[in-house]
Amino acid sequence: MAGGVLADEGALKRAHLYEHRITAYFIFACIVGSLGGSLFGYDLGVSGGVTSMDDFLIEFFPGIYKRKQMHMHETDYCKYDNQILTLFTSSLYFAGLISTFGASYVTRIYGRRGSILVGSVSFFLGGVVNATAKNIIMLILGRIFLGIGIGFGNQANL
Repeated sequence: MAGGVLADEGALKRAHLYEHRITAYFIFACIVGSLGGSLFGYDLGVSGGVTSMDDFLIEFFPGIYKRKQMHMHETDYCKYDNQILTLFTSSLYFAGLISTFGASYVTRIYGRRGSILVGSVSFFLGGVVNATAKNIIMLILGRIFLGIGIGFGNQANL
């Protein structure tokens, strides 16, 4: 309860168990745990930069590239208005969100090690699929695998 006004007396008897110093291991564990959220921010920056690169647009989104070249002196807001491009960007985040529900089940049944293994394999597969992508479907599938890997990794850190 707030302020400990209605605190359980049993919990107060155990309070001495949690009065320890902050160790280097504790700080390291906090840093590793916070890196999970940093992966999402880093990916957002990278995917935003990649989607505006001419080489990427020519290969996977030629219509957007033509629109970008035709309107060089206008704002970029309407040039990148494409549902498939939005799906490419958001598929990782949506897969990460949905996979955390499955990751909690895997962690409960197989432990953190099982969750980390599933996340690592999924992240590796996503990297391979994205590196060898020949079309937009492969890119989206690769990002879904990456999202599953991030979702399982975040669950294992909690």
